[in-house]
This record gives sequence, structure tokens and C-alpha cells, in this order.
Amino acid sequence: MTLPTASVAPVLSIVAPAHNEEGNIDRLVEEVGRAAAAAAKALGGDEGAFEFVIVDDGSTDGTRARISALMPGRPWLRCVAMTNTPPGKGNGQSAAFHAGFRAAKGAWIGVLDADLQNDPADYVAMAELLKRENADMVQGDRSRNRNDNVVRRVGSVVGRRFRGWILGDSIRDTGCSLRLMRREIAVRLPLEFRGIHRFIPVSARHMGYKVVEMPVSHRPRTAGETKYGMGVLTRAIPGLVDCFAVRWMSKRRRPVTSQEVRSGEAPS
Repeated sequence: MTLPTASVAPVLSIVAPAHNEEGNIDRLVEEVGRAAAAAAKALGGDEGAFEFVIVDDGSTDGTRARISALMPGRPWLRCVAMTNTPPGKGNGQSAAFHAGFRAAKGAWIGVLDADLQNDPADYVAMAELLKRENADMVQGDRSRNRNDNVVRRVGSVVGRRFRGWILGDSIRDTGCSLRLMRREIAVRLPLEFRGIHRFIPVSARHMGYKVVEMPVSHRPRTAGETKYGMGVLTRAIPGLVDCFAVRWMSKRRRPVTSQEVRSGEAPS
């Protein structure tokens, strides 16, 4: 594998939030490194034009130590540590994505969970679909391949119905973290607010970006336990409130583009 050097700007940044994922880090780094090299090439860059940013969200195990141990010889591997996290807990996926997106240097940002249920190999097909469809984001869809229990699958269907009703959201699997998007989308998302990571695709569409979907793999968890999941009831009420919050923001969002006027230029 060709590794990026300081003179090679990454075309692709992969971002993964991690809370107590010590048992998954080694395999995660190996799989992402292999897939990101091919995806960077599919996006028009060199095989080495990628980076992998793992966001340590308040881990209390050896997650950060494992990342640090793997960094020598891998200049593309980075670790961003969340600060001001509650004792023994993280600040959550939205906050972790917020930090990771701002640390990322690539023009394209890929996202995945650190629990290995997402398959990084899907990034190559995502990159090819982006180019073919001239899209701004590819959202993964696990709905045909989910390796979750019945409760989580039912909760996903219920949530999709509410999002469709309140937001006009037609994305099948907005809860799938596996996605690839322009960096400009990522940094515009209001992820400092808890729970907004569940609305990334529909928020991108509200901002005028083209979002397409692609079926992706979903693997059973082999190490550790679910860190960011909640029960159906504990997800349903906050999720419903969040839907109305996102609708409120979408109706009040205004263009913020601008250009500098030079001396002597006539109004356009």
C-alpha cells in the first residue's frame, strides 16, 4: 500500500467515533487502511491520499492506547480525543462526528462506526456511485442485511415512518453510519446538538445537496458491546422531538454564501 506523506494532501478522510472499542481497533485500522486506499483512487486521488481519524469519545478502556500503538508506520492514522466528557461516558456520536469532521483534511469524508458492523470495503462502490451519479453524498442502506435484534429493526421502521411524515425524509436507513460525502456538507451540520447525527442525509437534502442511497453490508458485532444504542422507548420520544427540531431548522435555514467586492467592480 502506498502511504501518504506530509506532501500528499488527503482526498479522502474516514472518520469513526469510538467509545470503549479496544477489542475492535486493530482490525478496524487494517480494514479501513486497505479500503480507503482503493476508495481514494476511485475518487481521483493517489492510493495514499487518505487518512483515518478515530475520535476517542471518553473511552475508559485501552482504545486510545491501541490507536497510539498502531500509529508508527501509519502516517495516515490519526486520533482525536474528545475533552470535557462526563466521567465514564462520552459526549455521544453527534459531538464525536462534529470533532472528527473539523479535524478531517480531505475534500471527501467517509463515516463509519468503530464496532466493525459496517464493512469499509463498501467505500469503493460508494465512491464509484458518487462519480457516476454526480452526487454529493452516498448514504448506506443496511435494511436488507441488518444483523440487529427484532427490537432495533422495528424501532428503525417506526422511526422511518415518523421522519417521512414530519420531514418528508425518504431515506430508508438514515441510522446507518456508513456514508460518503463532501466535506462542506459535514462541517455545515449542527452536530453540536445531541441526536442530529441521525438526520445527516435529510439535512444534506434540505441544504440542496444531491443524496443517493446504496445497499451496504451489515455484520454482527464480534467484540465489545453497543455503546451508542438506546432502547425503543428511550429513542422514540427524543427522536420525535428531534424531528420537529430539524424541521424548524430547515424552514429557517437561509443561504450564507457570499463574495468579496473589489474596488472598481460594477455590481453584478
